[in-house]
Amino acid sequence: MEAEALRGDWSGRGAGRRGRARGGGEASAVSAVIREGKVPCAGSRAGARSYGGRSGRAGPRRSGWQRRTPPGTRLAPLGVSVGPRKGTGRGRGGRGLLHGAMGDVGEPGRGPAQPGAPLPTFRWEQIRPHNLPGDKWLVIERRVYDISRWAQRHPGGSRLIGHHGAEDATDAFHAFHQDLNFVRKFLQPLLIGELAPEEPSQDGPQNAQLVEDFRALRQAAEDMKLFEAKPAFFALLLGHILAMEVLAWLTIYLLGPGWVPSTLAALVLATSQAQCWCLQHDLGHTSVFRKSQWNHLAQQFVMGQLKGFSAHWWNFRHFQHHAKPNIFHKDPDVTVAPVFLLGESSVEYGRKKRRYLPYNHQHLYFFLIGPPLLTLVNFEVENLAYMLVCMRWMDLLWAASFYSRFFLCYIPFYGVPGALLLFVAVRVLESHWFVWITQMNHIPKEIGHEKHRDWASSQLAATCNVEPSLFIDWFSGHLNFQIEHHLFPTMPRHNYRRVAPLVKALCAKHGLNYEVKPFLTALVDIVGSLKKSGDIWLEAYLHQ
Repeated sequence: MEAEALRGDWSGRGAGRRGRARGGGEASAVSAVIREGKVPCAGSRAGARSYGGRSGRAGPRRSGWQRRTPPGTRLAPLGVSVGPRKGTGRGRGGRGLLHGAMGDVGEPGRGPAQPGAPLPTFRWEQIRPHNLPGDKWLVIERRVYDISRWAQRHPGGSRLIGHHGAEDATDAFHAFHQDLNFVRKFLQPLLIGELAPEEPSQDGPQNAQLVEDFRALRQAAEDMKLFEAKPAFFALLLGHILAMEVLAWLTIYLLGPGWVPSTLAALVLATSQAQCWCLQHDLGHTSVFRKSQWNHLAQQFVMGQLKGFSAHWWNFRHFQHHAKPNIFHKDPDVTVAPVFLLGESSVEYGRKKRRYLPYNHQHLYFFLIGPPLLTLVNFEVENLAYMLVCMRWMDLLWAASFYSRFFLCYIPFYGVPGALLLFVAVRVLESHWFVWITQMNHIPKEIGHEKHRDWASSQLAATCNVEPSLFIDWFSGHLNFQIEHHLFPTMPRHNYRRVAPLVKALCAKHGLNYEVKPFLTALVDIVGSLKKSGDIWLEAYLHQ
């Protein structure tokens, strides 16, 4: 019935939505530091403070330079200078305005000259060049914003918001934020103009009707209250994780540190750790509590105390993956060369005669080094480096509490070497669980360079679903509904089943591939995709 409702007049709902106010409702952290020569998280902490509501404040917090500014200077938040109140026209109300054909409007970057004054208009050809490290513009709801100086203060990190440079980021803006009215307050000082009336809302070869229909679908999901979480659902998830932690310790306490009890304990702990990944993932997407701050605090507990990782590090990586899935140098999950070659990188490495590993056999060595290398080596090292470089001392304390608890619990039974062996065994077991359930939806799909698609098209091109069941839903943390999750990352996972028919109807209307696979087929396709990429590399290496 829900699907039937969406098969009707999509465009009518889209028009209604536009008529209403839109409010209310190698790319790792370490490599980024080396390659870009700056700390990628430098702006995240300042940005988190600038969102006053996150910490219970009524509005933006004044920065140090604002507090030190002489009384005669007029201020705008977030680093947008408006000049002195009185003077020679350099301020907002002086003579430094654009005249002529554009009329009496404010200078770019300083907003309108007065309330109700028209904004400068821009064409896409004027916006496209502004996609450089120190020069970033983006478009949200047909308004043009200069985020060049503010990007470092963005709570999600400068890389995340920078990935949408010179693009229409309207749907990404809606997908990543809960309280749009609140966030718009911080966009206002960055406003420099709007799209010219004759310009399309999206640049490039995008399907305007698909964009309109997708926004109508999102509004339908909001009307159905599919973005509201059930606290009991997530309480049960946390409860069963804590129960497994206790059960593993009791197994060793009651049965002793023999091989059989130790194996059972390792399996239980690996299950607990895998489910921790899933729960902290929900919290990171702010899909559990109404207030973002509560989600982030709970995520720090689950990710730090129960897993030993930094929540900020995970969000820094994972949000980039959601913004640009399967895009090289923007999605950290597919930037895995030179260990594995995926998609277009296979041809590039082959043509350049690069052979660091026998890539035509990568589908075989994936089983041996793939998952353990990712979580036991790369994640552990990258996570620690991120906390130290970005000075995330609270995250470091949370992680230290995990290691302290784990070794205090198991050293009395095993000694230091035995406890370390148990820890490594748990990490290796959980690594296979984590990697297979997260990559079965992405690696077999299209992987390549930026194509500047609209939100719905880019997410559908990079994701597929796995047939649902109660076990698969639990086992994968509902990541078997990957299409729905990527289209609506803040939606609580227990509502994916309800929104899935609506998404399927949208895809059918526009001829888009809504791919659903059996679970085992999805796992086999990972290996097949690695083999295909390896064969492409070998062909290019030998003959191109």
